[in-house]
Amino acid sequence: MSSEVASAIARAMELDTNSSDVEKNPPPDIPLMPIGQAADMGHASDGTPLFDPRVFDSYEFVRNPYPYYKILRDHYPVFHDTLHNCYWVTRYDDITTGYFDDEGFNTIPKGSSSGVLGNTQLELSGIEHKRRRNLYGQHLVGQALKARLPSIERLAEEMIESFDARDDGSVIKNDDGTRTVELGKAFANEFPIRVVCEVLGFPKEARGQFYYWYNSMMSGLGGSDTHRQGLEARQDLEDYLEPIVQERRKQPTFLHDDDGKVIGKDIISKLCEEKIDGDYLSTEEITSNVALIVGGGGETTRGAIMNMWYLLLQHPAQFAQVMADEALWDNAFHETLRHSTPIGGQPRHNTYDVELHGVRIPAGSLVQMVDFSANHDERIFKDPEVFDIHRQDLYSGKILRSGYRKEGRCSHMAFGVGPHLCPGAWISHQEAVLGSKILAKHLKDPKINVARMKKDIDETSLVPIGLMSVRELWIDYQAG
Repeated sequence: MSSEVASAIARAMELDTNSSDVEKNPPPDIPLMPIGQAADMGHASDGTPLFDPRVFDSYEFVRNPYPYYKILRDHYPVFHDTLHNCYWVTRYDDITTGYFDDEGFNTIPKGSSSGVLGNTQLELSGIEHKRRRNLYGQHLVGQALKARLPSIERLAEEMIESFDARDDGSVIKNDDGTRTVELGKAFANEFPIRVVCEVLGFPKEARGQFYYWYNSMMSGLGGSDTHRQGLEARQDLEDYLEPIVQERRKQPTFLHDDDGKVIGKDIISKLCEEKIDGDYLSTEEITSNVALIVGGGGETTRGAIMNMWYLLLQHPAQFAQVMADEALWDNAFHETLRHSTPIGGQPRHNTYDVELHGVRIPAGSLVQMVDFSANHDERIFKDPEVFDIHRQDLYSGKILRSGYRKEGRCSHMAFGVGPHLCPGAWISHQEAVLGSKILAKHLKDPKINVARMKKDIDETSLVPIGLMSVRELWIDYQAG
């Protein structure tokens, strides 16, 4: 088997270096294909499909990635992409092994986040990563998270109950008494930001600025065109935080439950008390931690809520089962993140030379660990393109940093596993599930308003999620 894999990798390398196979079968422009079907990129002399790395830059790949990932998993499990100067690792087992190897694949590449977010633990490894992560991670799990669940529920109720008062066009009152809501603008985009804003301990009047900081910093991570805006937003956040930090170093503030009982200090107050090597965190270090929570606490939850409702409403029998049994929202959440995660993967640099499936990855290479592909690996999940909240091979219990793999069930890879598992995974899970339960109580008989939704290339079918989370979701419902 190893020799077969090695020869497959060699064919991948041939494609990168303009081999005779490519000359005889030049890779075509990437056309838009039916979902689940890959474009023909040519074949080697033995019939093995070739892989053109230009597909990564195409719209076809964004909307229809999984048949291309399957080609990589089956024939080029470690693909040396000289066009983008990286290595793609696409099988579940290889990715989980890499995530646990904090020595071999030790850090997220330098500069991928620090430019906007500041000096965060994302780009650290080992004990230094663990110490910084624990500064705030301890406040987002276990009993600390449980104490905050009533606040999450209250914020969801407040937003949904104010639907009819919105004047931004996201909620439409129809003549027949029904309502039409754009779920992103009316709820999912802002809900996780409100939760994070409260848990951190920002004043309520900062909500508007908070949304600006979040949007600008997340956009700033995407490229040079928006990088300046992200840097300006982060500086604005630090300027806003400075007097708050100075005050809370002297007088911490507290979070309260719905009965007014103190449930603990807010995260900013806790960060003001933390020390590293005997020194208190600077305002800049506190800002970096806050910026990381702002980013991680927003997009993941927003995407999970939107994708989950988009998929469930296209599978009405499963949606009806969730409505009849609230416990199934957990299944729906995990299956959504397996089937259509808003989190694509985690890049790594390898500390020393690594050989995997016969491919030598030189030390310091950029290695793309593709969670999208791991979640659709047929070696782990049967019929991975099928959305099924009842699947027997997916673990849908408590999120574990160690992952879960026994008795025929495996964790999805949306949050990763190991030392760099997303620290906001647990609160994202609770936000998406609790928020959806409350939405379901208020939105009676919900259905996708197909006329208002974007269509795929056939101009009839709904746009597939692909590599993108749903940005707009128009739903018709009876007001509850």
